[in-house]
Amino acid sequence: MWMGTHPRGDAVITNTCISVKTLGQWITSNLTSLGSRVKETYQDLPFLFKVLSVNTALSIQAHPNKELAAKLHAQAPEHYPDKNHKPEMAIALTPFQALCGFRPVEEIVGFLQKVPELRSLIGNEAAAQLEQSVGQDPQAVSSALRVGFTKMMKSEKAAFEEQLRVLVKRISQEVAEGKDVTESNGELLLKLHGQYPGDIGCFVIYFLNMVRLEPGDAIFLGANEPHAYLNGDCVECMACSDNTVRAGLTPKFIDVTTLCDMLNYTPAPSSSKLFPPMADEEDPYVSIYNPPVPEFKVLQIKIPSTVHFYMVTNIDSASILLVVKGKAQGNSLASKSDIFLHRGSVVFISANESLSLELSPAEDLLMFRACCAL
Repeated sequence: MWMGTHPRGDAVITNTCISVKTLGQWITSNLTSLGSRVKETYQDLPFLFKVLSVNTALSIQAHPNKELAAKLHAQAPEHYPDKNHKPEMAIALTPFQALCGFRPVEEIVGFLQKVPELRSLIGNEAAAQLEQSVGQDPQAVSSALRVGFTKMMKSEKAAFEEQLRVLVKRISQEVAEGKDVTESNGELLLKLHGQYPGDIGCFVIYFLNMVRLEPGDAIFLGANEPHAYLNGDCVECMACSDNTVRAGLTPKFIDVTTLCDMLNYTPAPSSSKLFPPMADEEDPYVSIYNPPVPEFKVLQIKIPSTVHFYMVTNIDSASILLVVKGKAQGNSLASKSDIFLHRGSVVFISANESLSLELSPAEDLLMFRACCAL
């Protein structure tokens, strides 16, 4: 579900009293609704808010920085529809799994020793370079990661399909015999191979961190960070862009060369990928996810059912409010009538407008509010 003004998913206005049909059209005629600084800087809503329900793994991908985004758009606008970069943040609504960033090189070397099919695929030279990089300076480690990952991703189709066939057969047999396949990441391998048979992305699990999120946990993905969402539900916020460079686990257009050239090959433990929120100093019901980009931040608003009235405060930025749980009746000066909020309700709030809520006592109210961080 997309919430914003991006041309590929301009939000539809359900209020029949408003003559225009989409949020983008309405903002174009009401630029002051963006807030003074947002209007001056962007002339549009600078973020895109989403809900994702991931049942099948999403592609191995990364998002370009602004410079590369402009270059890719000029070269192939049919595949890269935006000039803009796409930093993004995902906040888990349910237990959520993702591949994110390169593993510590020691872990990758461990897989080279326990998964001979991986070693065969990247070759002894690249494998030796990775092994020798352990304990060396960061530049040597990044160089070894680049060589090994690129060798794997650019391997001949027949070669990786054969190694994958052998690996899947071996792991399947071990599972049937009741053996522990943890050291070869066997459970995830078989799951991804079941979803994308014969896909090179099945080998990527040996290079990227597995990150597990519980509800409320978040990850932030800057430019050039390799990732793939595997399963679970999340709210996602990003700069207003649809630029994605893909290289596996997808039927969509893939661009392996661009991906391998652009990636950040700095390894880090999976725990470092979590992006914790900060408590709001003024509102005990608000947690703030504020990533290091100006286009967006997200507020989690969690109000217990014992609270009967709540004010969604005014800020100098347009915002989008999403209700995940609970019910409330809202009222504001901007609305011509009461707004009834329930699970799935989405409300656009103009800059410097507030929204007073009368909560249903039946359950807690959980909402997420995306806005610009300027």
